[in-house]
Amino acid sequence: MKSLVESANHAIIRDGSRIENHPGNRRNQMNRHRRIRLARWVVLALVGSATLLPAQQPSPVSDAKTAASVPAAPRPKAQAEDQNGHRFWDKTNDGLFAGVGASRTLDYFSTLNMRRRGRQEILITNDAVDNHAAFAAIEAAATGVSLGVSYLFHRYGHHQLERWTSIVHIGLATTGAVRNYSLKTLHPAASAAAR
Repeated sequence: MKSLVESANHAIIRDGSRIENHPGNRRNQMNRHRRIRLARWVVLALVGSATLLPAQQPSPVSDAKTAASVPAAPRPKAQAEDQNGHRFWDKTNDGLFAGVGASRTLDYFSTLNMRRRGRQEILITNDAVDNHAAFAAIEAAATGVSLGVSYLFHRYGHHQLERWTSIVHIGLATTGAVRNYSLKTLHPAASAAAR
């Protein structure tokens, strides 16, 4: 019989010799048994922990003495205010978010001006800047990300970081715009040689 026949304990190759002690077969079987044992332990751990963590609260007891010891359900937070009374859309944040939008708009126009004067954009590709609609979408997305990060800081109680996110964004975008306007116009070599 000249074919490959495999069983649980050994394999026979075409010439009839057994390779049951072949290291590859033993290693594969050992790995398979390890994976099965690991899967069993994971299932047991999940089943065991499920009994320790009930999904529902116990029913309230009618006795007044024990009812006082059971904590009351937490009050839902008001969406407009947190515990400090600071609203997300307050006057300070309105001004900061308007500043972020204005600085991104300034950056948009300064970058287009820079490209018209022959300079190269260093942060994103020149093709993205030259496509005006795509570049406007990039600037709007940056403004949206800044607002989103500020909201996350507000939501989790980091109110100083909430404000500083907008302040730093305004500073960086305005600095980039000033840099773009202060770069010298790049004169092509062909026009310089014609003079």
